[in-house]
Amino acid sequence: MTVWVEADLCNGCRRCLKACPYGAIEFSGEKASVLERCTSCGACIEVCRQSAMKSDIRPRSVPDFSDRKGIWVFAEQRNGQLAHGALELLGKARQLAAELGEDVCALLLGHGVSQLAETLIRYGARTVYLAEHEALADYRTLPYTDVLEDLIERHRPGILLMSATHIGRDLAPRLSRRVGAGLTADCTDLEVDPDEKILLQTRPAFGGNVMATIVNRYSRPQMATVRPGVMEAHQRPGNEGRVVTTPVSIHEKSIAAKLLGAVREKKDAVKLCEAKVIVAGGRGVGDAGGFRVLEELAEIVNGAVAGTRVAVEEGWISADRQVGQTGQSVRPELYIACGISGAIQHRAGMLNSRYVVAINKDPRAPIFQVADWGIRGDLREVVPELVRQLKSEVRQA
Repeated sequence: MTVWVEADLCNGCRRCLKACPYGAIEFSGEKASVLERCTSCGACIEVCRQSAMKSDIRPRSVPDFSDRKGIWVFAEQRNGQLAHGALELLGKARQLAAELGEDVCALLLGHGVSQLAETLIRYGARTVYLAEHEALADYRTLPYTDVLEDLIERHRPGILLMSATHIGRDLAPRLSRRVGAGLTADCTDLEVDPDEKILLQTRPAFGGNVMATIVNRYSRPQMATVRPGVMEAHQRPGNEGRVVTTPVSIHEKSIAAKLLGAVREKKDAVKLCEAKVIVAGGRGVGDAGGFRVLEELAEIVNGAVAGTRVAVEEGWISADRQVGQTGQSVRPELYIACGISGAIQHRAGMLNSRYVVAINKDPRAPIFQVADWGIRGDLREVVPELVRQLKSEVRQA
């Protein structure tokens, strides 16, 4: 497929030169010509008012996907405990299913985990595909991929959603390659296009400076991983569903790797994505020592400590504690922002908070625009005073 110039039609306006992102247009006198580095992207064709830019490129046709039905959610579990992100995805899947007129299905893999199916149904699944096998007791990439690939080929879903956890980020790309489908990673929003009835997948791009909406028109299932904490889990008492036990077929080479043991990193008692109260610090905290005061406040209110991108880059807090477009998205009951200016990249990760308290000595800080209560002052004075008063309340109680 090529792009060329009809010299008789070219008037030398040079719009094509400005539009070409690859520098593949040059001018000899007043006539354009196409260089070998042209990628046939078509940008020059769109801007040429004289129709001098020609191409033999044919529009790609969208395949018939009328046999692809159902919104699937991978129900991640560890040691018999469902990940909360899976329950959040079921809530979103129900919204999407209502717009598409389709059913929600959950995929439950493991060994001795059948009791979790009832929970998945209570949170919105109409069908739970249950796959149990000793090889699935602990997560390993290849056995899980084998089972999910077989389920997709047999039941042909239209959409498959996974949480953007360590497991989801490992499993989703391997599976998408197996089934020949596109994948949008680390989404923060999912919607249905009202005209095309396809999935609109929104995620941060260019370091979180812009939000990109991605669609997959040419392959199925439409696959996406979604950040835990951005959706909301809803129980649906009385929801009826069924459990379909599926036969498990795992290639022998997939179970050649053996899990000899697991060394678990010590984590905070309160997970960031599940915390009801979050105390977050930004550039205004000043240093790692400043976060110790925030940790004291968080301990009193049984909350978790978080930070902005700057705090992570400075080494004041670990990367798994970052809130924002390039970190985690959270939805606590109370979010206490200490020394955080409130750039849009950070606000995107905490706007689902029910109540926001902002502590900042700059009265023009953008964080005050989204705060329910604002305290103008130096956090080094305000936070210790909060700690003192809260401790006093606890002693009196």
